[in-house]
Amino acid sequence: MRTALVQVASPQSEPGPERRERVAAMVADAAGADLVVLPELWLPGYFAFGSYPEFAEPLDGDTVTAAREWARRLGCHLHMGSVLERARDGRLYNTAVLIGPDGEIAHTYRKIHVFGYRSREAELLTPGDRVATVPTDLGRLGTTTCYDLRFPELYRALADQGAESVVVCSAWPLVRLAHWRLFTSVRAVEEQVVLIACNAVGEQAGSGPLGGHSRVVDPWGEVLVEAGTDEGITWCDVDTTVVAKARAEFPVLADRRLDLPVFRSTSAEEV
Repeated sequence: MRTALVQVASPQSEPGPERRERVAAMVADAAGADLVVLPELWLPGYFAFGSYPEFAEPLDGDTVTAAREWARRLGCHLHMGSVLERARDGRLYNTAVLIGPDGEIAHTYRKIHVFGYRSREAELLTPGDRVATVPTDLGRLGTTTCYDLRFPELYRALADQGAESVVVCSAWPLVRLAHWRLFTSVRAVEEQVVLIACNAVGEQAGSGPLGGHSRVVDPWGEVLVEAGTDEGITWCDVDTTVVAKARAEFPVLADRRLDLPVFRSTSAEEV
Protein backbone atom coordinates (compact mmCIF):
# COMPACT_ATOMS: atom_id res chain seq x y z
CA MET A 1 0.00 0.00 0.00
CA ARG A 2 1.75 3.11 -1.25
CA THR A 3 0.67 5.89 1.07
CA ALA A 4 1.02 9.66 0.64
CA LEU A 5 0.65 11.87 3.73
CA VAL A 6 -0.09 15.43 2.61
CA GLN A 7 0.78 18.00 5.27
CA VAL A 8 -1.15 21.24 4.70
CA ALA A 9 -0.83 24.71 6.20
CA SER A 10 -3.98 26.83 6.59
CA PRO A 11 -2.92 30.47 6.99
CA GLN A 12 -5.70 32.88 7.92
CA SER A 13 -4.77 35.22 5.05
CA GLU A 14 -5.54 32.64 2.36
CA PRO A 15 -9.15 32.54 1.07
CA GLY A 16 -10.87 29.16 1.22
CA PRO A 17 -11.33 28.73 -2.56
CA GLU A 18 -7.64 29.46 -3.14
CA ARG A 19 -6.66 26.92 -0.51
CA ARG A 20 -8.90 24.29 -2.06
CA GLU A 21 -7.22 24.83 -5.43
CA ARG A 22 -3.77 24.69 -3.83
CA VAL A 23 -4.58 21.44 -2.03
CA ALA A 24 -5.97 20.03 -5.27
CA ALA A 25 -2.55 20.58 -6.83
CA MET A 26 -0.84 18.92 -3.86
CA VAL A 27 -3.11 15.90 -4.13
CA ALA A 28 -2.38 15.71 -7.86
CA ASP A 29 1.31 15.49 -6.99
CA ALA A 30 0.49 12.33 -5.01
CA ALA A 31 -0.27 10.42 -8.22
CA GLY A 32 0.77 6.80 -7.86
CA ALA A 33 -0.38 6.45 -4.26
CA ASP A 34 -2.92 3.83 -3.24
CA LEU A 35 -3.96 5.95 -0.27
CA VAL A 36 -3.69 9.73 0.05
CA VAL A 37 -4.36 11.33 3.45
CA LEU A 38 -5.01 15.00 4.33
CA PRO A 39 -5.14 16.67 7.79
CA GLU A 40 -8.04 17.73 9.96
CA LEU A 41 -10.16 20.74 8.86
CA TRP A 42 -7.53 21.98 6.42
CA LEU A 43 -10.00 24.19 4.53
CA PRO A 44 -11.09 26.56 7.34
CA GLY A 45 -8.14 25.81 9.58
CA TYR A 46 -9.00 24.04 12.82
CA PHE A 47 -8.48 27.15 14.96
CA ALA A 48 -10.59 29.49 12.79
CA PHE A 49 -13.56 29.05 15.13
CA GLY A 50 -15.23 32.30 14.10
CA SER A 51 -15.38 31.06 10.51
CA TYR A 52 -16.91 27.65 11.23
CA PRO A 53 -20.45 28.63 10.13
CA GLU A 54 -19.06 30.15 6.93
CA PHE A 55 -17.12 27.03 5.95
CA ALA A 56 -19.72 24.45 6.99
CA GLU A 57 -21.33 22.56 4.11
CA PRO A 58 -23.21 19.32 3.49
CA LEU A 59 -21.37 16.24 2.31
CA ASP A 60 -22.55 16.96 -1.23
CA GLY A 61 -21.05 20.47 -1.02
CA ASP A 62 -18.18 21.95 -2.98
CA THR A 63 -15.30 20.52 -0.94
CA VAL A 64 -16.32 16.86 -0.87
CA THR A 65 -17.49 17.07 -4.48
CA ALA A 66 -14.08 18.40 -5.50
CA ALA A 67 -12.28 15.72 -3.49
CA ARG A 68 -14.35 13.00 -5.12
CA GLU A 69 -13.06 14.17 -8.47
CA TRP A 70 -9.46 14.21 -7.18
CA ALA A 71 -9.77 10.58 -6.09
CA ARG A 72 -11.40 9.58 -9.38
CA ARG A 73 -8.65 11.20 -11.44
CA LEU A 74 -5.87 9.53 -9.46
CA GLY A 75 -7.69 6.20 -9.09
CA CYS A 76 -6.78 6.12 -5.40
CA HIS A 77 -8.38 5.96 -2.00
CA LEU A 78 -8.45 9.52 -0.66
CA HIS A 79 -8.90 10.21 3.03
CA MET A 80 -9.63 13.89 2.55
CA GLY A 81 -9.04 14.71 6.20
CA SER A 82 -12.10 16.25 7.81
CA VAL A 83 -14.62 18.88 6.80
CA LEU A 84 -17.11 20.98 8.68
CA GLU A 85 -20.28 19.09 7.91
CA ARG A 86 -23.60 20.91 8.17
CA ALA A 87 -26.27 18.28 8.78
CA ARG A 88 -29.84 18.64 7.60
CA ASP A 89 -30.93 19.64 11.09
CA GLY A 90 -28.37 22.50 11.06
CA ARG A 91 -25.92 20.93 13.51
CA LEU A 92 -22.22 21.06 12.68
CA TYR A 93 -19.84 18.11 12.84
CA ASN A 94 -16.11 17.55 12.35
CA THR A 95 -16.47 14.79 9.77
CA ALA A 96 -13.70 12.72 8.20
CA VAL A 97 -14.42 11.41 4.70
CA LEU A 98 -12.87 8.46 2.87
CA ILE A 99 -13.41 8.38 -0.89
CA GLY A 100 -12.82 5.34 -3.08
CA PRO A 101 -10.98 5.19 -6.43
CA ASP A 102 -14.35 5.40 -8.18
CA GLY A 103 -14.97 8.80 -6.61
CA GLU A 104 -17.75 7.54 -4.36
CA ILE A 105 -17.83 8.19 -0.60
CA ALA A 106 -16.78 4.93 1.02
CA HIS A 107 -16.90 5.93 4.68
CA THR A 108 -17.55 8.89 6.96
CA TYR A 109 -16.73 9.43 10.62
CA ARG A 110 -18.01 12.24 12.84
CA LYS A 111 -15.39 13.05 15.46
CA ILE A 112 -16.57 11.61 18.78
CA HIS A 113 -14.23 13.42 21.17
CA VAL A 114 -14.56 17.13 20.44
CA PHE A 115 -11.87 19.23 22.06
CA GLY A 116 -12.52 21.81 24.78
CA TYR A 117 -9.06 22.66 26.12
CA ARG A 118 -8.24 26.17 24.80
CA SER A 119 -10.55 25.36 21.93
CA ARG A 120 -14.14 26.20 20.95
CA GLU A 121 -14.69 22.95 19.11
CA ALA A 122 -16.75 21.44 21.94
CA GLU A 123 -18.86 24.61 22.06
CA LEU A 124 -19.52 24.84 18.32
CA LEU A 125 -19.68 21.27 17.09
CA THR A 126 -21.79 18.23 17.89
CA PRO A 127 -19.86 15.07 18.79
CA GLY A 128 -20.42 11.97 16.73
CA ASP A 129 -21.83 8.76 18.18
CA ARG A 130 -20.91 6.02 15.71
CA VAL A 131 -17.86 3.78 15.44
CA ALA A 132 -17.42 1.74 12.26
CA THR A 133 -14.86 0.27 9.90
CA VAL A 134 -15.03 -0.23 6.15
CA PRO A 135 -13.69 -3.00 3.89
CA THR A 136 -11.51 -1.71 1.05
CA ASP A 137 -9.03 -3.08 -1.46
CA LEU A 138 -6.37 -1.93 1.05
CA GLY A 139 -7.84 -4.01 3.88
CA ARG A 140 -10.38 -3.04 6.52
CA LEU A 141 -9.91 0.58 7.56
CA GLY A 142 -11.05 2.61 10.54
CA THR A 143 -10.65 6.33 11.02
CA THR A 144 -10.38 8.72 13.95
CA THR A 145 -9.60 12.41 14.35
CA CYS A 146 -6.94 14.20 16.42
CA TYR A 147 -8.07 14.31 20.10
CA ASP A 148 -9.51 10.80 19.66
CA LEU A 149 -5.93 9.52 20.00
CA ARG A 150 -6.21 10.00 23.77
CA PHE A 151 -9.08 7.51 24.13
CA PRO A 152 -7.94 3.88 23.83
CA GLU A 153 -11.44 2.45 24.04
CA LEU A 154 -12.26 3.93 20.64
CA TYR A 155 -9.32 2.16 19.05
CA ARG A 156 -10.20 -1.11 20.78
CA ALA A 157 -13.71 -0.80 19.34
CA LEU A 158 -12.22 -0.38 15.86
CA ALA A 159 -9.96 -3.40 16.37
CA ASP A 160 -12.97 -5.42 17.54
CA GLN A 161 -14.66 -4.48 14.27
CA GLY A 162 -11.74 -5.88 12.32
CA ALA A 163 -9.70 -2.77 11.58
CA GLU A 164 -6.28 -3.57 10.12
CA SER A 165 -5.32 0.06 9.55
CA VAL A 166 -6.52 3.20 11.30
CA VAL A 167 -6.20 6.57 9.57
CA VAL A 168 -5.93 9.64 11.78
CA CYS A 169 -6.32 13.20 10.51
CA SER A 170 -5.22 15.90 12.91
CA ALA A 171 -4.37 19.50 13.75
CA TRP A 172 -2.11 18.60 16.67
CA PRO A 173 0.04 21.42 18.13
CA LEU A 174 3.82 21.34 18.11
CA VAL A 175 3.94 22.04 21.86
CA ARG A 176 2.49 18.55 22.47
CA LEU A 177 4.59 16.75 19.86
CA ALA A 178 5.80 14.22 22.44
CA HIS A 179 2.19 13.19 23.08
CA TRP A 180 1.54 12.89 19.34
CA ARG A 181 4.46 10.52 18.93
CA LEU A 182 3.51 8.56 22.05
CA PHE A 183 -0.16 8.04 21.23
CA THR A 184 0.31 7.22 17.55
CA SER A 185 2.84 4.57 18.54
CA VAL A 186 0.97 3.06 21.45
CA ARG A 187 -2.36 2.83 19.57
CA ALA A 188 -0.63 0.91 16.79
CA VAL A 189 0.98 -1.50 19.24
CA GLU A 190 -1.93 -2.10 21.60
CA GLU A 191 -4.43 -2.75 18.78
CA GLN A 192 -1.91 -4.38 16.43
CA VAL A 193 -2.84 -2.13 13.52
CA VAL A 194 -1.04 0.07 11.04
CA LEU A 195 -1.56 3.62 12.32
CA ILE A 196 -1.49 6.21 9.51
CA ALA A 197 -1.53 9.73 10.94
CA CYS A 198 -1.53 12.98 8.94
CA ASN A 199 -1.10 16.24 10.82
CA ALA A 200 -1.40 19.91 9.84
CA VAL A 201 1.49 22.37 9.82
CA GLY A 202 2.03 26.11 10.09
CA GLU A 203 0.12 28.57 12.25
CA GLN A 204 -3.60 29.23 12.13
CA ALA A 205 -5.83 31.93 13.59
CA GLY A 206 -5.26 31.92 17.34
CA SER A 207 -2.90 28.95 17.36
CA GLY A 208 0.75 28.38 17.94
CA PRO A 209 2.65 26.28 15.41
CA LEU A 210 1.08 22.97 14.53
CA GLY A 211 3.17 19.88 14.89
CA GLY A 212 3.38 18.18 11.50
CA HIS A 213 5.44 15.00 11.95
CA SER A 214 2.87 12.93 10.09
CA ARG A 215 3.84 9.32 10.57
CA VAL A 216 3.07 5.67 9.87
CA VAL A 217 3.57 3.13 12.66
CA ASP A 218 3.28 -0.64 12.24
CA PRO A 219 1.88 -3.17 14.78
CA TRP A 220 5.33 -3.77 16.27
CA GLY A 221 5.75 -0.06 16.99
CA GLU A 222 8.23 0.51 14.19
CA VAL A 223 7.94 4.02 12.78
CA LEU A 224 7.96 3.41 9.03
CA VAL A 225 8.13 7.10 8.20
CA GLU A 226 7.92 10.45 9.95
CA ALA A 227 7.66 13.85 8.29
CA GLY A 228 9.01 17.15 9.55
CA THR A 229 7.17 20.43 10.01
CA ASP A 230 7.09 21.60 6.39
CA GLU A 231 4.13 21.51 4.07
CA GLY A 232 4.35 18.75 1.47
CA ILE A 233 4.02 15.04 0.78
CA THR A 234 5.63 12.22 2.74
CA TRP A 235 5.58 8.79 1.11
CA CYS A 236 5.48 5.37 2.75
CA ASP A 237 5.16 1.84 1.40
CA VAL A 238 3.20 -0.34 3.81
CA ASP A 239 3.22 -4.14 3.79
CA THR A 240 -0.49 -4.95 4.06
CA THR A 241 0.29 -8.45 5.44
CA VAL A 242 2.10 -7.11 8.51
CA VAL A 243 -1.03 -6.96 10.67
CA ALA A 244 -2.03 -10.60 10.12
CA LYS A 245 1.56 -11.70 10.69
CA ALA A 246 1.89 -9.72 13.93
CA ARG A 247 -1.42 -10.95 15.31
CA ALA A 248 -0.55 -14.58 14.49
CA GLU A 249 2.95 -14.40 15.97
CA PHE A 250 2.06 -12.39 19.07
CA PRO A 251 -1.68 -12.96 19.71
CA VAL A 252 -2.26 -10.33 22.39
CA LEU A 253 -5.78 -9.52 21.20
CA ALA A 254 -6.70 -13.21 21.31
CA ASP A 255 -5.39 -13.42 24.88
CA ARG A 256 -7.83 -10.85 26.25
CA ARG A 257 -9.93 -12.05 29.19
CA LEU A 258 -13.51 -11.48 28.07
CA ASP A 259 -14.99 -14.06 30.45
CA LEU A 260 -14.69 -11.87 33.57
CA PRO A 261 -17.59 -9.79 34.89
CA VAL A 262 -17.41 -6.06 34.37
CA PHE A 263 -15.86 -4.44 37.40
CA ARG A 264 -18.38 -2.36 39.33
CA SER A 265 -17.24 1.07 40.43
CA THR A 266 -17.19 1.53 44.20
CA SER A 267 -18.20 4.77 45.86
CA ALA A 268 -16.08 6.32 48.58
CA GLU A 269 -18.78 5.50 51.17
CA GLU A 270 -18.47 1.77 50.39
CA VAL A 271 -14.71 1.64 50.83
